[in-house]
Amino acid sequence: MDIKLFDYELPSELIAQVPARRREDSRLMIVSRSTGEIKTGKFADLVAYVNEGDLLVVNNTKVFKARLYGHRKTGGSVEVFLVRRLPGETETWNALLQPSKRLDEQERIYFKNDGPDSRLSLKLTEHVSGGQWLVEFASALERSTIIERFGHVPLPHYIKRDDTPSDIERYQTIFARTDRVGAVAAPTAGFHFTNRIVKDLKRKGAAFGSLTLHVGPGTFKPVSVEQIEDHHVDPELATLEQPVADRINHTRSSGGKILAVGTTSVRTLEAAPTTDGKILPFSDMVDLYIRPGHTFRFVDRLITNFHLPKSSLLILVSAFASRELIKEAYERAIREKFRFYSYGDAMLIL
Repeated sequence: MDIKLFDYELPSELIAQVPARRREDSRLMIVSRSTGEIKTGKFADLVAYVNEGDLLVVNNTKVFKARLYGHRKTGGSVEVFLVRRLPGETETWNALLQPSKRLDEQERIYFKNDGPDSRLSLKLTEHVSGGQWLVEFASALERSTIIERFGHVPLPHYIKRDDTPSDIERYQTIFARTDRVGAVAAPTAGFHFTNRIVKDLKRKGAAFGSLTLHVGPGTFKPVSVEQIEDHHVDPELATLEQPVADRINHTRSSGGKILAVGTTSVRTLEAAPTTDGKILPFSDMVDLYIRPGHTFRFVDRLITNFHLPKSSLLILVSAFASRELIKEAYERAIREKFRFYSYGDAMLIL
């Protein structure tokens, strides 16, 4: 399929630069796959579309302050964007560096004079390609100290402002685990949930299950090929634990619906191994690219935000509904001035 089929024009003023004043103030577009009906309301209306016995599956990854601003020994500024810690005992990370061309392997990037004889720093161990590097911290403690003192919330490129203290809380879902970090981009469909909405859903008889997919910078990578089949998504670490797999299987056998909160939950569920039609727990890198023609095995309904044109996320949503229905929904969202992208409004696809 031609990538132009997944393009659209968006007025720049509809790109949300800040979150809604309160999470529950977000608007909600409800799209029915069976009837083609499109309705609008507020996010709290979600409760009316969830029934007793349904299961909402959320991504509990935690975004960390992955963007660091340091300097070379010569004084030149360097941005270090941490992507993922490599397996093993050392504190070696994949990172994106700007500028990259003039840097040298084995040199250090410094963050602050920390006493008369020492500095907080990291070492550039290997230039992988382009702006991609392997960097190494002296220890987990020093890495944690640098991130805590000098890290910035990794807001997406389309948010044209510096991060603020409020982003530390708002560019995070209420489901994020406090003891785990790993995502450099948020699973934004979860932004709209509040403790009150969760309580209302549970009071109605719905349940929640958590999985983990550590979102990487590839989530913002545009599809740059003419035919979408030629695109590849970057792998991301995903984990689905046994109790949640059991709950998913029980929900399906009992006639309940599985509501995936966000495209990251969809990709994790659809990439999971199975036996006899039942989902199995796993922990592995996931590079599943969902496009039209995909047969969904475990997702009945989807809660998602409005995505960038020519993106793998828009292609995924179009696979779940249909390209024509999603096109119609996006056109209506633009007419009615919905807020788009990470800090924008939500869509429920039934």
